[in-house]
Amino acid sequence: MELILIFIISFLAATISGAAGFGGALLLLPVLTSVVGVKAAVPILTIAQIFGNASRVWFGRKELQWKPILYFLIAAIPLSIVGSYLFTDIDSKKIKLGVGIFLLLIVAYRRLNINKISLGNKGMVLGGGVTGFLSGLAGSAGAVGAAFFLGLNITATAYIASEAFTALTMHLTKTIVYGKYSLIGLTELYYGLFIGVAMILGSWTGKRIIENLPRRTFLIVVEVLLVVSGIQMIISTII
Repeated sequence: MELILIFIISFLAATISGAAGFGGALLLLPVLTSVVGVKAAVPILTIAQIFGNASRVWFGRKELQWKPILYFLIAAIPLSIVGSYLFTDIDSKKIKLGVGIFLLLIVAYRRLNINKISLGNKGMVLGGGVTGFLSGLAGSAGAVGAAFFLGLNITATAYIASEAFTALTMHLTKTIVYGKYSLIGLTELYYGLFIGVAMILGSWTGKRIIENLPRRTFLIVVEVLLVVSGIQMIISTII
């Protein structure tokens, strides 16, 4: 029953990520933590998200935005390595407070009736650095990366696939670091592969959803999830 529950929640998590570009970890990580503990949950989630992000990249491969992807990864890859090394030694729980506040401010900024600053490619380098570091340190920072990609004037499918490509690269990088420090054993690999199957199915379902959503509705859904993610992170540091 435990495995069935994990599979169902993993499918739902991947469906959310497939439709919004992030949010799956918000649902799945607490469940995994309660079952295997936080130190095992983060490597397991990393393995599982390799499957989820790879499937989203494949489903949207024709609309990948390579220029912002490459600028994002310039900083994301090295800083995800730094964050992963630090994860092996420190408790990153309180860092989520700052991330949560940042996400709420991003949504508020998008909703304010003021002229928006165009960060351009330099902004994607900054976004990649912040996302990579937090992803390695806290296990997942998809919402942060999504906030930067959301600022690009691209289609929903292009946004999902491009953000997923950067996330996939970072998760592969973190897996190497986690493996070096023996954070990935047979149990983590078993759970990660099992959840990965559910992730692929959920990613396909999520793509079907966004194909039928008007852009305005899609943006509202993503912003609501950003707010939920931010509030959840803030609450998790207080309780």
